Amino acid sequence: MNVSEFVWRRLREWGLVRVYGYPGDGVGGLDVALEAALKEGTEFVQVRHEEMAAFMASAHAKFTGQVGLCYATSGPGAIHLLNGLYDAKLDHVGVVAIVGQQMRSAIGAAYQQEVDLQALFKDVASEFVATASVPAQVRHLIDRAVRIAAATRSPTCVILPNDVQLLPYEEPSMAHGYTHTGVGFPVESGIPDEEGVRRAAAVLNAGRKVAILAGAGALAATEELIAVADVLGAGIAKALLGKAAVPDDLPFVTGSIGLLGTKPSWNLMKECDTLLMVGSCFPYSEFLPAPGRARGVQIDINGNNLSLRYPMEINLQGDSRQTLRALLPLLVRKTDRTWQKKIEKDVAQWWNVLDARAMTEAKPLNPQRVFRELSARLPDRAIITSDSGSVANWYARDIRLREGMMGSLSGGLASMGAGTPYAIAAKMAYSDRTVIACMGDGAMQMNGLNEMITISKYWRQWKTPHLIVLVLNNQDLNQVTWEERIQLGAGKTNSTQKIPDFPYHKYAELLGLKGIYVDDPEKVGTAWDEALAADRPVILEARTDPDVPPLPPHVTMEQAWHFLSMLPADPERGSVMKNTFRQLLSSFRPARRRK
Repeated sequence: MNVSEFVWRRLREWGLVRVYGYPGDGVGGLDVALEAALKEGTEFVQVRHEEMAAFMASAHAKFTGQVGLCYATSGPGAIHLLNGLYDAKLDHVGVVAIVGQQMRSAIGAAYQQEVDLQALFKDVASEFVATASVPAQVRHLIDRAVRIAAATRSPTCVILPNDVQLLPYEEPSMAHGYTHTGVGFPVESGIPDEEGVRRAAAVLNAGRKVAILAGAGALAATEELIAVADVLGAGIAKALLGKAAVPDDLPFVTGSIGLLGTKPSWNLMKECDTLLMVGSCFPYSEFLPAPGRARGVQIDINGNNLSLRYPMEINLQGDSRQTLRALLPLLVRKTDRTWQKKIEKDVAQWWNVLDARAMTEAKPLNPQRVFRELSARLPDRAIITSDSGSVANWYARDIRLREGMMGSLSGGLASMGAGTPYAIAAKMAYSDRTVIACMGDGAMQMNGLNEMITISKYWRQWKTPHLIVLVLNNQDLNQVTWEERIQLGAGKTNSTQKIPDFPYHKYAELLGLKGIYVDDPEKVGTAWDEALAADRPVILEARTDPDVPPLPPHVTMEQAWHFLSMLPADPERGSVMKNTFRQLLSSFRPARRRK
């Protein structure tokens, strides 16, 4: 057995059986060994670009709770991994990257594709990055990379020079200077000390208007979050990565928070007297209560995140689910439900507002209508991914996730181009479930088109073919356009914002997939029905209006001034004014919600 063969075997022993990657001569030994490893249970997903491999590994970790795995060749291949690995780093999920390097004798000679990979990965894999120099070292490098990725919820990296890959594997000797590692993830108790839990319960019991903010760290604590909210008469807002933490159809769930958030979440945070933050590192402090306005309790598995965004009174380091379970028996049920009833009234009115906004006229399609029609048709256990951009606004607000559904996106990094690789990773992990990627045309042109080739390569291996890639075709880098308008007070700059038209649905047909095109609002529902029933993956291309504003939950005077001041310079000012007026009018005169 050579070193490469050992690497794949050891990773299987850790349970890392699916690897996303792209070959190259810098990993030639790993490539050859991988072919044989496929017969032993390793699964290889060949991507079109190494960045996509790292995104898929990050998404795998998010959707499964397991450590993700990717690999790439030396030089440019290793460099390409960085963006997806930073996605994992900023969203706190464990990923192991295996990368090649030039042979040891060439290092330091300015050789072809020689890059200082230790320095390159030092930040993104700050918890662990190491280069193998002899075969007896490889065992502990793989073991430490996997264990540290799991324990710290971060990327790690093992660098394998291509000559080391082909050497006979050697177990470490029983001698000075060697170390003997083993396979096995750490078992975490995950419960803070009893005194801290009692003090947290006292703060929450004293509160009259309790608000809960749930993040990605609370995804496995759905029942506990609901039970705590029920006892405390609280409302639950959700950070974007925690969208699936609690179902959107509960009357006291206010939805997303932040720039992409809802008015009920804004009201919840600004009017509460007590804040319970669970598994969230939500970055935008302006959407939280003013410091001193509310007493705070925070639960997070990572102590570095405690009191990071808000000055908390009680900080509990522990697993969200286990900590909430320990907390529940100490909470006193609130008899006065006035606060929660107000929250429920706000939520009901908000869904009416979203319905009214979605049904307003646009040319040709209102993007909110596209998401509203999808939300009403989502199959049980569906998995939704979103790219960055204005599409994330509609995903955050208009999609109502039910219990058992999943959803994710590039949160902390907010990178364009993650939606399609996320969807592929979700489908690879749960091939019996319907997966829907929500893409803007900018992200689709950036790399989504190439990963459709990956979908065409693998879809026949899945238990069901149901994967849909929604593309909002508005020929505009829409989120940045609106940021120019609202944050900078400048009109749309066509030279940077306008992008080429492309027949996305026809491209699907070139790949042997199904393409659907819709530009009639009355046919959007039918288009979704056709896509959900298709016998193969689908690109659903919706021709949407770029001038429908993604209104923030709370409009500041500065934002209003910027909007007015940019209008004379904006080439689309007529359409922008009409659409903004329609959206604002529907906010004040919402229609009754359709079932």
